[in-house]
Amino acid sequence: MSDVRHVLVLPDREAAEEVAELLTARFAPREEPRLVRDALAGEDDAEDAQWLVVVEDSDGGLDPSALDALAAEFEGWLE
Repeated sequence: MSDVRHVLVLPDREAAEEVAELLTARFAPREEPRLVRDALAGEDDAEDAQWLVVVEDSDGGLDPSALDALAAEFEGWLE
């Protein structure tokens, strides 16, 4: 068993929420994806925050290129 964590970076909360829902529907991960607000260094304004969708992949069954493609649909990327 490997402990793999995928982090998808999205431009806003709405995109992150939609990606988390689609990720769950398309890939059925064992654990529900988590949303995390990631403020940019030195920025206090919420407008300058990125949102992360973190998904645990303990069995290594998620395809990173498919996750990156999903994030790209919402102007995001896989970290």
